[in-house]
Amino acid sequence: MALRIGDTAPDFTADTTQGRLAFHDWLGDSWGVLFSHPKDFTPVCTTELGCMARLKPEFDKRNVKVIGLSVDSVDDHARWAQDIRDTQGQAPNYPVIGDCDLSVAKLYDMLPAETTGTATGRTPADNQTVRTVFVIGPDKKVKLELVYPMTTGRNFDEVLRVIDSMQLTAKYKVATPANWRPGEDVIIAASVSDADARTMFPQGWQAPRAYLRIVPQPRG
Repeated sequence: MALRIGDTAPDFTADTTQGRLAFHDWLGDSWGVLFSHPKDFTPVCTTELGCMARLKPEFDKRNVKVIGLSVDSVDDHARWAQDIRDTQGQAPNYPVIGDCDLSVAKLYDMLPAETTGTATGRTPADNQTVRTVFVIGPDKKVKLELVYPMTTGRNFDEVLRVIDSMQLTAKYKVATPANWRPGEDVIIAASVSDADARTMFPQGWQAPRAYLRIVPQPRG
């Protein structure tokens, strides 16, 4: 079955570059980002793993744990990490799952469940659908899925922006408009009546339409 926003992120136990872990236990009360790769020693993914390593302090600030996945062995990941460090200036500083048996890729619906065999002999093109970013909330629910083609590097600044929005909207009854950045105005959630909004936002709001109620971003 397809994995959708709002579904519980499937749990699994796997070997990683930082030891064996049980995914839900490892997440604990944190948010999580799981981002996947079709094969080790691929050019675009090499840049992505390095970029995520440089940005990891930003994810840490937001109580977000980062974990990668690639359809190869942990030993291959360790050798690839040297290339990533040499070419990108930073080796992965987060765990990367070894998925030789394709089990996590299939569990997360990135490869068909009926796919047989192991990573051995499979090419990046065989695994090209293993290019997804999953953001998972502390409740272990899938909050976001972004799927990229192999030839387009992922925008991790956008992942951070979306996490900022989701963490804000989980705390306050607001939504964020197109291209929103932290600190900019937000929208009162449609589920909030005008009567309740007057209590929650006593400073009032701008309303170019009755359903579009704009207020400064809540603080605190």
